[in-house]
Amino acid sequence: MDQKRYKRKIYLQDKPREEAKSELLAAFQLPIEKEIIKSTDALGRSTAEPIFAHASMPHYHASAMDGIAVLAEETYFAHEHHPLHLRLGEQFVFVDTGNAIPSPFNAVIMIEDVNMIDEETIEIIEPATPWQHIRPIGEDIVQEEMLFPQGHILRPADLGVLLASKLTMVPVIKKPLVTIIPTGNELVNADSALMSGRIIEFNGTVFANFVSQWGGEPILQDIVRDEPEKIKEALLKAAEVSDIVVINAGSSAGSKDYTVHIINEIGTVFTHGVAARPGKPVILGKINGKIVVGVPGYPVSAYLALEWFVRPLICKYLNIPEPKRQTLPVKLGRRIVSSMGAEDFVRMNIGYVNGQYVANPLTRAAGVTMSYVRADGMLIVPTDQIGYEQGDIVEVELLKPLHEIQHAIVFCGSHDLTIDLISANIKKERHDMKVVSSHVGSMAGIMAIRKGEAHVAGIHLLDTDTMQYNVPYVSKLLSGLDVVLYPFLKRKQGWMVAKGNPLEIKSVEDLVKRNAHYINRQKGAGTRILFDLLLKEAGLSPEQITGYGREMFSHLAVAAEVKGNENAVGLGIYPAARSMDLSFVPVADEEYDLIMTRSFFESEKGVLLRSVIESPSFKLEVEKIGGYEVVAGTMSKTLQLVTE
Repeated sequence: MDQKRYKRKIYLQDKPREEAKSELLAAFQLPIEKEIIKSTDALGRSTAEPIFAHASMPHYHASAMDGIAVLAEETYFAHEHHPLHLRLGEQFVFVDTGNAIPSPFNAVIMIEDVNMIDEETIEIIEPATPWQHIRPIGEDIVQEEMLFPQGHILRPADLGVLLASKLTMVPVIKKPLVTIIPTGNELVNADSALMSGRIIEFNGTVFANFVSQWGGEPILQDIVRDEPEKIKEALLKAAEVSDIVVINAGSSAGSKDYTVHIINEIGTVFTHGVAARPGKPVILGKINGKIVVGVPGYPVSAYLALEWFVRPLICKYLNIPEPKRQTLPVKLGRRIVSSMGAEDFVRMNIGYVNGQYVANPLTRAAGVTMSYVRADGMLIVPTDQIGYEQGDIVEVELLKPLHEIQHAIVFCGSHDLTIDLISANIKKERHDMKVVSSHVGSMAGIMAIRKGEAHVAGIHLLDTDTMQYNVPYVSKLLSGLDVVLYPFLKRKQGWMVAKGNPLEIKSVEDLVKRNAHYINRQKGAGTRILFDLLLKEAGLSPEQITGYGREMFSHLAVAAEVKGNENAVGLGIYPAARSMDLSFVPVADEEYDLIMTRSFFESEKGVLLRSVIESPSFKLEVEKIGGYEVVAGTMSKTLQLVTE
């Protein structure tokens, strides 16, 4: 096959997502197939037809209590002043819960209300009423009644009902077979050695598990190279053996994005591109009567596209409604800018602070998988909206349970590796609690406390006038608030450089002399303030520093950049350099402290946070990392109150 004829430019459409979905569902007309399976294996399956009981439960009159079975009419004259004696065998028999009630008895008296006179005689002082404490035939299930309609998803208790009504086999809708085809010359399996330009293929596993979760049967194929003949062969084969085909990557309009051309050649393309971000480059089509969904290679785009178009197909096949997520009104902690004409799907962190749900956007990059993993919710900005202002109340779809959001300690501020350790240790103490962190820099952390959008902020801000850490900033920016500045860590800042320090970086002047590529932190970060101070003291300007304008939002992100370029240098903390096996040249010792309101400091969550931080086991765990000294609880004055 001539690859050149597949390199022509194809412009993506901006078809409304709901329109594309409706067209796709209308084209999905496969006849539903059913299969008969054991009831014991039917958990989560969708019933293929209405299910009727084969037997009643109970199928006999059964005792509901331990006691004696009597003829109610013979007990009417029993009274505490006129006890009634009954004879075993003639006027009563003993029964246990679940025993059949022998004729002609029609009532059960609890054993607690019976007084034994001798082995053959009992005494009662209250009359029985007909059918008391007796489960009649069919009390729970009546033979031939409908147990479940068609399209019912069978739950654990439902399986018990099936067995109780003598249904050992049940007709269910066959799981739709969904073939998943990962494509790309750059893809390798996770057990392969990592090399530059090679990417681990993991989307296929994620897709397969989404399909399983939604009720389908995934078939994950081996990686297919970006060669038209191989892609065509894989698509045709998948269309033969499956009900739905998902092909990953090659859905955009690049020189090697052959998928849309091939589907159009051997089938039909309904849609190439939807008005949504991320997830725009989607292909929806049909090959030999089977729906084909082409999704982008970027993980977040792919996951969203899968939910938009593959999940509805599976639900239609199984004859069940699409699940709807819980929504929650939240206050926006930051402004969100969007563009009209396309839906914007923004991943959000949500915190419950001072009785208010506050949400902040995570990175909107389509390739950042962890932003999807960490997201608590999804804000959908409609096509006619250009965004929202900070403080607006908006509805978000929840990706995590509400109780998990309510119990989280919301951390905002400067990044430090120990925050994850705090979260892990809090989880050990309280399984229902964790720390949710946003690495936005020290200044943004202070402002989050001021606006009531975080419980705790981590800061390391050096005041260049007093050369004092943190206190001047807190006093100035949080005046009028009752807050606690809680000493936490002393840590080393230094140059993170390639192993062996090939550029021989010892000072900020060396960055200019060696023409090093500097990896900077974002504005407002304590590390950025320290670097700017070093520049000022050396008489250098930002324009003299190559890379000054490129910003990273964590020490680990800086270290990762340095790891990938031996001419790169970053300023950061020792543990980040160590984690990436970099060399480290110390520059300064700094104080990394925590800010919180006094009310949080004294709350149950605040007490738990401090108890974890001040525990010997946590301190040992932190100091083993290197470059840290935990000062919490060891200083003569463990906190400073700022109440101006």
